[in-house]
Amino acid sequence: MGTPAHFPLILILIISSVSAQTLIRMLPHRPQRTGDGDLFCDSWRLSVETNNAGPWMTIPAECVAFVEEYVNGDRYASDSAVVAGDSLAFARTARIAGDGRDVWVFDIDETLLSNVPYYAVNGYGSEVFNDTSFDEWVLKARAPALSASLQLYEELQGLGFQMILLTGRAEAQRNATEENLLFSGYHSWKRLILREASDIGKTAVVYKSERRAELEAQGYRIHGSSGDQWSDLLGSPMATRSFKLPNPLYHIP
Repeated sequence: MGTPAHFPLILILIISSVSAQTLIRMLPHRPQRTGDGDLFCDSWRLSVETNNAGPWMTIPAECVAFVEEYVNGDRYASDSAVVAGDSLAFARTARIAGDGRDVWVFDIDETLLSNVPYYAVNGYGSEVFNDTSFDEWVLKARAPALSASLQLYEELQGLGFQMILLTGRAEAQRNATEENLLFSGYHSWKRLILREASDIGKTAVVYKSERRAELEAQGYRIHGSSGDQWSDLLGSPMATRSFKLPNPLYHIP
Protein backbone atom coordinates (compact mmCIF):
# COMPACT_ATOMS: atom_id res chain seq x y z
CA MET A 1 0.00 0.00 0.00
CA GLY A 2 1.40 3.43 -0.94
CA THR A 3 1.80 6.39 1.39
CA PRO A 4 -1.27 8.69 1.36
CA ALA A 5 -0.62 12.08 -0.14
CA HIS A 6 -1.63 13.83 3.06
CA PHE A 7 0.72 11.78 5.27
CA PRO A 8 2.81 14.31 7.29
CA LEU A 9 6.32 14.70 5.87
CA ILE A 10 7.91 14.85 9.29
CA LEU A 11 6.38 11.49 10.25
CA ILE A 12 7.72 9.96 7.05
CA LEU A 13 11.19 11.16 8.00
CA ILE A 14 10.83 9.76 11.50
CA ILE A 15 9.69 6.36 10.24
CA SER A 16 12.63 6.20 7.85
CA SER A 17 15.13 6.71 10.66
CA VAL A 18 13.73 4.65 13.54
CA SER A 19 12.15 1.26 13.95
CA ALA A 20 8.41 0.88 14.37
CA GLN A 21 8.88 -0.30 17.94
CA THR A 22 10.90 2.80 18.80
CA LEU A 23 8.27 5.00 17.17
CA ILE A 24 5.57 3.51 19.36
CA ARG A 25 7.56 4.49 22.44
CA MET A 26 8.10 8.02 21.12
CA LEU A 27 4.53 8.89 20.26
CA PRO A 28 2.00 9.21 23.12
CA HIS A 29 -1.07 7.03 22.93
CA ARG A 30 -4.03 9.09 21.73
CA PRO A 31 -7.24 7.06 22.04
CA GLN A 32 -9.62 7.26 19.11
CA ARG A 33 -12.92 8.84 20.10
CA THR A 34 -15.64 6.43 19.05
CA GLY A 35 -18.44 7.58 21.33
CA ASP A 36 -19.47 10.11 23.94
CA GLY A 37 -19.13 10.15 27.70
CA ASP A 38 -19.28 6.82 29.50
CA LEU A 39 -19.57 4.93 26.21
CA PHE A 40 -16.15 6.13 25.09
CA CYS A 41 -14.61 5.64 28.54
CA ASP A 42 -15.92 2.10 28.83
CA SER A 43 -14.48 1.30 25.39
CA TRP A 44 -11.20 2.95 26.40
CA ARG A 45 -11.08 0.76 29.51
CA LEU A 46 -11.58 -2.35 27.36
CA SER A 47 -8.72 -1.24 25.12
CA VAL A 48 -6.50 -0.81 28.18
CA GLU A 49 -7.38 -4.16 29.72
CA THR A 50 -6.79 -6.06 26.48
CA ASN A 51 -3.45 -4.25 26.00
CA ASN A 52 -4.63 -2.85 22.68
CA ALA A 53 -3.97 0.67 23.93
CA GLY A 54 -0.24 0.02 24.27
CA PRO A 55 1.83 2.39 26.44
CA TRP A 56 -0.06 5.25 28.07
CA MET A 57 0.77 7.82 30.73
CA THR A 58 -2.57 9.08 32.08
CA ILE A 59 -6.24 8.31 31.65
CA PRO A 60 -8.24 10.53 29.25
CA ALA A 61 -9.29 13.71 31.05
CA GLU A 62 -12.96 13.10 30.28
CA CYS A 63 -12.81 9.67 31.97
CA VAL A 64 -11.85 10.75 35.49
CA ALA A 65 -15.41 10.51 36.81
CA PHE A 66 -15.91 7.19 35.01
CA VAL A 67 -12.75 5.66 36.51
CA GLU A 68 -13.60 7.03 39.96
CA GLU A 69 -17.02 5.40 39.82
CA TYR A 70 -15.59 2.16 38.45
CA VAL A 71 -12.84 1.58 41.04
CA ASN A 72 -15.14 2.55 43.94
CA GLY A 73 -18.14 0.61 42.72
CA ASP A 74 -19.54 -2.86 42.26
CA ARG A 75 -18.16 -3.38 38.73
CA TYR A 76 -14.52 -3.34 39.85
CA ALA A 77 -15.31 -5.72 42.70
CA SER A 78 -17.27 -7.97 40.34
CA ASP A 79 -14.57 -7.97 37.64
CA SER A 80 -11.96 -8.86 40.25
CA ALA A 81 -14.14 -11.63 41.66
CA VAL A 82 -14.61 -13.16 38.19
CA VAL A 83 -10.83 -13.20 37.65
CA ALA A 84 -10.37 -14.80 41.08
CA GLY A 85 -13.00 -17.40 40.24
CA ASP A 86 -11.30 -18.29 36.96
CA SER A 87 -7.99 -18.54 38.81
CA LEU A 88 -9.40 -20.87 41.43
CA ALA A 89 -11.08 -23.06 38.82
CA PHE A 90 -7.71 -23.59 37.13
CA ALA A 91 -5.90 -24.08 40.43
CA ARG A 92 -8.21 -26.94 41.34
CA THR A 93 -7.04 -28.83 38.24
CA ALA A 94 -3.34 -28.57 39.13
CA ARG A 95 -1.45 -31.56 40.51
CA ILE A 96 0.19 -30.61 43.81
CA ALA A 97 3.20 -32.74 44.67
CA GLY A 98 3.26 -31.78 48.33
CA ASP A 99 6.99 -31.00 48.31
CA GLY A 100 6.59 -27.25 48.79
CA ARG A 101 7.59 -26.49 45.19
CA ASP A 102 4.15 -25.85 43.72
CA VAL A 103 3.74 -22.07 43.72
CA TRP A 104 1.45 -19.26 42.70
CA VAL A 105 3.07 -15.89 41.95
CA PHE A 106 1.23 -12.71 42.97
CA ASP A 107 2.00 -9.10 42.19
CA ILE A 108 1.13 -6.77 45.08
CA ASP A 109 -0.14 -3.32 44.06
CA GLU A 110 -3.64 -3.49 42.54
CA THR A 111 -3.38 -7.27 42.80
CA LEU A 112 -3.27 -8.07 46.51
CA LEU A 113 -3.43 -4.51 47.84
CA SER A 114 -5.57 -1.63 46.60
CA ASN A 115 -4.06 1.83 46.25
CA VAL A 116 -7.40 3.42 45.42
CA PRO A 117 -7.21 5.56 48.61
CA TYR A 118 -3.97 7.05 47.27
CA TYR A 119 -5.35 7.66 43.78
CA ALA A 120 -8.52 9.19 45.23
CA VAL A 121 -6.46 12.22 46.24
CA ASN A 122 -4.18 12.07 43.20
CA GLY A 123 -6.57 12.38 40.29
CA TYR A 124 -7.59 8.75 39.76
CA GLY A 125 -4.85 8.25 37.16
CA SER A 126 -5.30 11.62 35.45
CA GLU A 127 -2.02 12.92 36.92
CA VAL A 128 1.45 11.78 35.89
CA PHE A 129 2.77 9.28 38.41
CA ASN A 130 4.72 10.84 41.27
CA ASP A 131 7.30 8.49 42.81
CA THR A 132 7.80 10.63 45.90
CA SER A 133 4.17 10.89 46.96
CA PHE A 134 3.51 7.21 46.19
CA ASP A 135 6.54 6.13 48.25
CA GLU A 136 5.19 8.20 51.14
CA TRP A 137 1.87 6.35 50.79
CA VAL A 138 3.65 2.96 50.75
CA LEU A 139 5.41 3.78 54.02
CA LYS A 140 2.04 4.34 55.70
CA ALA A 141 1.36 0.60 55.18
CA ARG A 142 -2.41 1.04 55.16
CA ALA A 143 -3.48 -0.06 51.68
CA PRO A 144 -6.53 -2.33 52.04
CA ALA A 145 -6.73 -5.82 50.60
CA LEU A 146 -8.60 -6.49 47.39
CA SER A 147 -11.24 -8.76 48.91
CA ALA A 148 -11.47 -11.17 45.96
CA SER A 149 -7.69 -11.56 45.93
CA LEU A 150 -7.50 -12.17 49.67
CA GLN A 151 -10.10 -14.90 49.38
CA LEU A 152 -8.26 -16.44 46.42
CA TYR A 153 -4.96 -16.27 48.30
CA GLU A 154 -6.43 -18.19 51.23
CA GLU A 155 -8.13 -20.77 49.00
CA LEU A 156 -4.89 -21.41 47.11
CA GLN A 157 -3.09 -21.98 50.38
CA GLY A 158 -5.79 -24.47 51.28
CA LEU A 159 -5.11 -26.33 48.04
CA GLY A 160 -1.44 -26.67 48.93
CA PHE A 161 0.11 -23.86 46.90
CA GLN A 162 3.03 -21.85 48.25
CA MET A 163 2.66 -18.09 47.79
CA ILE A 164 5.42 -16.14 46.01
CA LEU A 165 4.98 -12.36 46.08
CA LEU A 166 6.84 -10.62 43.25
CA THR A 167 6.56 -6.85 43.30
CA GLY A 168 8.09 -3.85 41.60
CA ARG A 169 8.48 -2.18 44.98
CA ALA A 170 12.05 -1.54 46.14
CA GLU A 171 13.94 -3.61 48.68
CA ALA A 172 14.04 -0.53 50.94
CA GLN A 173 10.24 -0.85 51.23
CA ARG A 174 10.31 -4.43 52.53
CA ASN A 175 9.36 -3.64 56.12
CA ALA A 176 6.48 -1.36 55.13
CA THR A 177 5.28 -3.89 52.54
CA GLU A 178 5.32 -6.76 55.02
CA GLU A 179 3.52 -4.62 57.59
CA ASN A 180 0.86 -3.66 55.05
CA LEU A 181 0.32 -7.24 53.90
CA LEU A 182 -0.15 -8.44 57.47
CA PHE A 183 -2.40 -5.47 58.26
CA SER A 184 -4.59 -6.39 55.28
CA GLY A 185 -4.89 -10.08 56.19
CA TYR A 186 -2.19 -11.79 54.13
CA HIS A 187 0.14 -14.23 55.83
CA SER A 188 2.45 -17.21 55.40
CA TRP A 189 3.96 -16.31 52.04
CA LYS A 190 6.94 -18.38 50.92
CA ARG A 191 8.95 -15.53 49.41
CA LEU A 192 8.59 -11.76 49.08
CA ILE A 193 10.72 -10.57 46.16
CA LEU A 194 11.39 -6.85 45.71
CA ARG A 195 13.60 -4.88 43.32
CA GLU A 196 17.25 -4.75 44.32
CA ALA A 197 19.80 -2.13 43.28
CA SER A 198 20.78 -4.27 40.29
CA ASP A 199 17.17 -4.13 39.04
CA ILE A 200 17.06 -0.34 38.71
CA GLY A 201 16.29 0.64 35.13
CA LYS A 202 14.87 -2.72 34.11
CA THR A 203 11.35 -2.85 32.73
CA ALA A 204 8.84 -4.82 34.74
CA VAL A 205 8.74 -7.51 32.04
CA VAL A 206 12.51 -8.05 32.19
CA TYR A 207 12.74 -7.87 35.99
CA LYS A 208 9.84 -10.22 36.67
CA SER A 209 10.84 -12.67 33.95
CA GLU A 210 14.30 -12.91 35.47
CA ARG A 211 12.86 -13.61 38.90
CA ARG A 212 10.54 -16.30 37.55
CA ALA A 213 13.51 -17.90 35.81
CA GLU A 214 15.40 -17.92 39.12
CA LEU A 215 12.44 -19.57 40.83
CA GLU A 216 12.26 -22.28 38.20
CA ALA A 217 16.03 -22.83 38.44
CA GLN A 218 15.51 -23.39 42.18
CA GLY A 219 13.01 -26.14 41.41
CA TYR A 220 9.74 -24.27 41.89
CA ARG A 221 6.81 -25.09 39.62
CA ILE A 222 4.90 -21.90 38.75
CA HIS A 223 1.36 -23.02 38.12
CA GLY A 224 -0.34 -19.63 38.23
CA SER A 225 0.48 -15.95 38.17
CA SER A 226 -1.77 -13.01 39.04
CA GLY A 227 -1.12 -9.36 38.23
CA ASP A 228 -2.88 -6.15 37.25
CA GLN A 229 -0.35 -5.32 34.49
CA TRP A 230 0.50 -7.30 31.39
CA SER A 231 4.12 -6.68 32.33
CA ASP A 232 3.51 -8.73 35.51
CA LEU A 233 2.64 -11.73 33.39
CA LEU A 234 4.47 -11.63 30.05
CA GLY A 235 8.03 -12.70 29.31
CA SER A 236 9.82 -16.02 29.53
CA PRO A 237 9.32 -18.13 31.52
CA MET A 238 5.62 -17.68 32.14
CA ALA A 239 3.34 -19.45 34.57
CA THR A 240 1.26 -22.33 33.27
CA ARG A 241 -1.70 -19.92 33.44
CA SER A 242 -1.62 -16.16 33.93
CA PHE A 243 -4.55 -14.07 35.18
CA LYS A 244 -4.91 -10.32 34.53
CA LEU A 245 -6.78 -8.25 37.09
CA PRO A 246 -8.48 -4.99 36.05
CA ASN A 247 -6.61 -1.69 36.45
CA PRO A 248 -7.62 1.46 34.55
CA LEU A 249 -5.52 3.70 36.83
CA TYR A 250 -2.02 3.32 35.36
CA HIS A 251 0.21 1.42 32.96
CA ILE A 252 3.63 -0.12 33.73
CA PRO A 253 5.78 -1.33 30.79
